[in-house]
This record gives sequence, C-alpha cells and structure tokens, in this order.
Amino acid sequence: MQRRKVGIVGAGAVGATAAYSLAMMGVCSEIVLYDIAEGVALGKAIDIAQATHYAVRPTIVSAARTPAHMQGCDIVVITAGVPRKGDMTREDLLAINAKIMKSVVEDVMRYSPDAIIICVSNPLDVMTYVIHKMTGWPRERIVGMAGALDGARMAYQIRKKIGFGANEIGTLVIGDHGQHMIPLPQKVQVGSVDVASLLNEKELEEVIEGTRKGGAEIVGHLGTSGYYAPGRAVAHMVEAILDDTKAVVASSVLLDGEYGYKDVCVGVPVVLGAKGVEKIIEMELDDETKAKFAVSVESIASGIAVLEKNGFFDRAS
Repeated sequence: MQRRKVGIVGAGAVGATAAYSLAMMGVCSEIVLYDIAEGVALGKAIDIAQATHYAVRPTIVSAARTPAHMQGCDIVVITAGVPRKGDMTREDLLAINAKIMKSVVEDVMRYSPDAIIICVSNPLDVMTYVIHKMTGWPRERIVGMAGALDGARMAYQIRKKIGFGANEIGTLVIGDHGQHMIPLPQKVQVGSVDVASLLNEKELEEVIEGTRKGGAEIVGHLGTSGYYAPGRAVAHMVEAILDDTKAVVASSVLLDGEYGYKDVCVGVPVVLGAKGVEKIIEMELDDETKAKFAVSVESIASGIAVLEKNGFFDRAS
C-alpha cells in the first residue's frame, strides 16, 4: 500500500475515536495524533497502536510531540477547540475557537502544505470558513464534517421506525451543522425504496426532529457529546478521499454561486475523492426547503460577521 499519512489534531474523544476507526479499517499506512496535552496524545496513540495487532492491515500509530512531527500528512483532521461553557457567549466561543484554529492551521500550512483538511471543530461551518480564509487554498482541499454525522443520525432514526435495511438507508442532511440543519428523509431510499413510501408524514417529522436532537439526546444521557459516531464519520470521509471512492457525502464546503450563495461554508451533498471535494451536487430544492436553507446560511453568516466585526480576518491575513 502506498504511503498514506493522516494527522489528527486534537486527541480528545472524537479525534482518538477517528484514529481508532481508521486503524481498525486499515485505511492508512500512518496515523499521527497531536494534542496540546502531550501525554494524552501519546497514551492514546500507544493504546491504539496495540489494538492494531487485530486490525485487517498494519497501521503505524504515533503521537507528535510538536506540530513539526506531523510533517507531510496527506490529510489533516482538525478536532481542536473548546465547548461552550457556563456563561460563555456565542461570541466568546467563536473568538476562542477561531484563535485556536489560527494556530493549528498555520502549523498545517507549514508542515503539510499539500494536505486536504477535514474540519470537525465547532462551530463547524464557521471554522471551515476560517480555514479557507487563512489558507487561501483551493476550496476542494477544505471540507467540514457535517452531513456524514448528521446523516448517520438520520439513518438511525429511520431504522428505529422501519426496523430493517440498516446498511441500505440513504443519508441526506443539508444546511448548518447545528440547530438549523435540514434533514431530508423524504429524499433518501432504503435499498431502492423511497423512505417517503415507508413512513407517513407524522413519522417523517419525528425522524427530522430526532435527527436534529440526536446530539443533545446523547449529552442528556452522558453529560458529554457523542464520539463514536463522529469519529466513524470522520473515518468514512478519510477513506473516501484516500481510496478515491467518489462517495457522495453531505459536507460543509465553500459555495461559489451554488444554491445561490457565495463566500459561505454550508452543508450540501458533495463527491469526495482523491482531490478532496471533487464535485458539489446541486439539487432542486422546493420553496419550503429553500427558505430553511436561507435561514441556515444566515445563521452561519452571522457567525462569520462576528469574527469580521472583531477584526479576526484582518489579523489572520
């Protein structure tokens, strides 16, 4: 297998689970974990490396002591950032995570200048936009992990309703990776059967609501966000890129006229392959979905505007 190196910045639950998933899948030849808490990255790297004894293919798993040790990555997954806490405002959270992203992206540009970046840090769509503005790289090389996770959560809701077709349920969630996400179960299939013919309107609405609250439900039980599904969703995207599968995955990407919007990152269906985002798929949206999509875009644009107001992009350039 050709050398395929994946760097993961942030060895918390999501980053480490992504690394473990990739190692078990045998997708890459090398995985490097980096975290500001050096012992966390090292301890998890050792644990995952030991687990690879039972993987389908060998993978070298290590921890980087400095960003320089992540040199020459083909893909860099960024999960670094802090969650919203206590009386922290949305503006506070944006400022803190944008500052963290600035430091991380500078290192990626220096040590892995040819990499494709997958952003997982929240607020996802705004942070993906920050990466675009900082790097100036072609837009196909920067993608936010959104619909891969939200779509899996939608498929879970559909499976609970119908009780079959676990691996045959389509996924499609567009819009922002947040409260204004737009699950579209009526547009997907189970095998070759439309979900809309298997569920009534009330059930479809319950699937949509369950998808939107999918993350909050886990927090309600665990007291923390989920990580198995996000980590596996990241691994799915990495696999699509490294194996050039041309998989259709809803992801946060920079629009340039698609769907009538420019200079904003938002979740839409794309084709993922060796070049990263190889194609943005433009679907026909009905008037109701267009209106919801506009609200979603406006939500993301307001976050970008907060950073602009605070002069973040002036400092970043």
